[in-house]
Order: sequence, then structure tokens, then C-alpha cells
Amino acid sequence: MLTLGRNVIERLARFGYGARGIVYCLVGGLALLAAVGHGGRTGDSESAIRWVLVGPFGPVLVGLIAVGLAGFALWRLVEGVTDADRRGNSLKGMIVRAAHIGSAVIYTGLAVTAGSLALGLGRSGGDGAQDWTAWLLAKPFGLWLVGLIGLGVMGGGGGFLWKAIKGDVTERLKLDEAHCRWAKPIGQFGYVSRGIAFLIIGGFIVAAAWHQASAEVKGLSGAFAALRAQPYGWVLLAIVAAGHFAFGAFGLIQARFRHIDAPDVDETDDAIVRAVRSLT
Repeated sequence: MLTLGRNVIERLARFGYGARGIVYCLVGGLALLAAVGHGGRTGDSESAIRWVLVGPFGPVLVGLIAVGLAGFALWRLVEGVTDADRRGNSLKGMIVRAAHIGSAVIYTGLAVTAGSLALGLGRSGGDGAQDWTAWLLAKPFGLWLVGLIGLGVMGGGGGFLWKAIKGDVTERLKLDEAHCRWAKPIGQFGYVSRGIAFLIIGGFIVAAAWHQASAEVKGLSGAFAALRAQPYGWVLLAIVAAGHFAFGAFGLIQARFRHIDAPDVDETDDAIVRAVRSLT
């Protein structure tokens, strides 16, 4: 039987998958509406959260999303540090675990942004990605670091595509074969779309390193805009936007059915302390 600590982490993880799923359903849905000319907007996760904020019960809903995203960030950190998913210490396993820790940092930032909006604190102006890129480019070897980050993001996109091609997106779901038959294509479609977006975003970051210009960096909204600018761009945008909606829907499936072998809270604390000490 799970201890109370395990239950806390598991519930936060499931709430987190649900919150992330809702955000990407909104991102994809709004972009799809924009692609077919029925309103909507081609924005990123923060744009979707701001859209929720101006609706009925906006601050409350955004506050819940913030808590969920914080829970997802915690779970990603736990996955990476404690190897809760049993990825192992092989090169592939360590890359996946490192990616989970990176994901924890990203979703922590998004959770902080959502929490600030829910509390009416707003958010400082400027583009965060461009700001950190400009800061890095000004440092010794910053050009190479930005380039490596861009290649890493593109590698993440390739990982999404490879996972979709292999068809193992449902490997960690507690579903029988009959139910996996309908969940699997949803996950594959979502992962392909996320992979395409990551490849484009990573390309922007590499271009920023090549041109030594932080203005080249663009996020998901920039990736959507790049697709829209192509011949028959509205079709490409509609497909990738629908894929992001599918990614969000798959997140809701994960919230309910993903296998989560969460360690006890005390075990997690000890693992994080050991990891921090190993870096100092």
C-alpha cells in the first residue's frame, strides 16, 4: 500500500498532467480556430493562460492551473532525480532524466507566471527567452552555449517524433489493449505535432547563435507563425494546432491512467539532497 507521502506526489503528478493537458488543449484549440478563420489566436502556453484569466472565474481557474503546473514540475523533478520511472543510468536513461529536470524548470516558470496572473501581480514586460539568450550571448562561449541549447531543443523534437513513430506513447498507461487502440493514435498525433514545434523552435535558437541576435529566438507562437507563412500555411497550422489539442487530450488521459510509481516524500528529499551535493 502506498504511504501518505507517495499518495501526495502521485496526486500532484496526476493533477499536473491534467493541468498541462488543459493548457495544451487551449493552445491547440485557439490556434486551430485562428487557422480556419474563426477567431482564436496563435499563441503559447502563457497566452492560453491569459485567455482563461479574462473569462468567468478566471483568477480561480488560473490559480488551479498554477497549482497543477507546479505539481507537474515537482513530478518531473522527482522523475529525473530519483529515477521513479526506472530509466536507469544508461546514456539514453540519463538523457531522458536530464530532459525531465529541464522540463521541471520550464514548468516551474510557467507555474510562477500563472500564479502571478491569478494573484493580479501581472508579469514583467519583455520576452523571457530572448532575454536569457541575450544574456548568454554576452558571456564567454555564450554563442556556443546558445547553439548547443538550440540543438538540444531540436533533439527533443526528434525524440518526440521518434516516440510517435515507434508507437510506444502508451507504454506507461494502465490501459488494456482495446483501450490503447484509441488512446495510441491521439498520443502519436500529439507527439508528432510537439516534435515539429520543437524542431522549429530549436531552429530559431540555432539561428540566434549563428546571427548572434537574440531577436531570432521565438517560442511556440513563433513556430505557429512560421507554419502559417508557408504555402498553404493555414492547412499546416491547422494540422499542427489540432495535434497540440491532441497532445493536451493525451495529457488528460495520462492524468487518469499513467502508471506513477512515486517514491515516498522522505525518499524524494534525500535523493534531491544527494543530487545537489554531488554538484557542489
